[in-house]
Amino acid sequence: MTWNIHGGVGPDGRHDLARMLAVVRRAAPDVLALQEVDARKVRGGEHPIDLFERVLGHRGVRADAITTPDGDYGQVLLSRWPLSNTRIHDISVAGREPRRAIATAIVAPGGKFYVVAAHLGLKIAERHRQCTQMAGIIKASRLTTVVLGDFNDWMWPGSMQRVLASHLPGQTRHRTFPASWPLLRLDRIYCRPAGALVRSWTDRSGADVSDHLPVIAEIIPADPPPSMAGHGAL
Repeated sequence: MTWNIHGGVGPDGRHDLARMLAVVRRAAPDVLALQEVDARKVRGGEHPIDLFERVLGHRGVRADAITTPDGDYGQVLLSRWPLSNTRIHDISVAGREPRRAIATAIVAPGGKFYVVAAHLGLKIAERHRQCTQMAGIIKASRLTTVVLGDFNDWMWPGSMQRVLASHLPGQTRHRTFPASWPLLRLDRIYCRPAGALVRSWTDRSGADVSDHLPVIAEIIPADPPPSMAGHGAL
């Protein structure tokens, strides 16, 4: 599941992480990528990521893009299962808002798979460069590979779609923004091999919580090629 939670602020202007968690718990994702996680909106309470880990019982990897005296802002990847070889990649472009990509291998009961979670920039050239960086990150993986997040892409000519699609043929195509009347496919889940992506959907109740809809997908890890079996290579 991937979801830009808009700092936990809904269209009514109310900051309410409890209703965001209600949407997440209903979907019950094994792996969850959240963007725009904003601790600066919490005054003296529990850090949002600590709250997510406690309520969901998941392991979390945080990637702060902005840190100020009143808190931090960024994204988190949460998993029900163990993580290994985790790295935070700086995919920022000079002069633009800082961006990060979380890369990790997840050891699920059905098999091991590689995940990259990201929140890309607003400029076309910026996104293209960031997707090229992510393509380099996943190139060495021989596992089922999933890239998910908010790609901020409007599918214009020359967009990053081609960059990722050349490496990850399976992808969701749901309209997610603005959540109240979704027109743009900003939030996606990409997968390799394509057949590992079984089905996907959005939850329209997310429109009460954020300006983006969450995207949920069912993915079944494929066995690694015989040449890689037993090596655990990425």
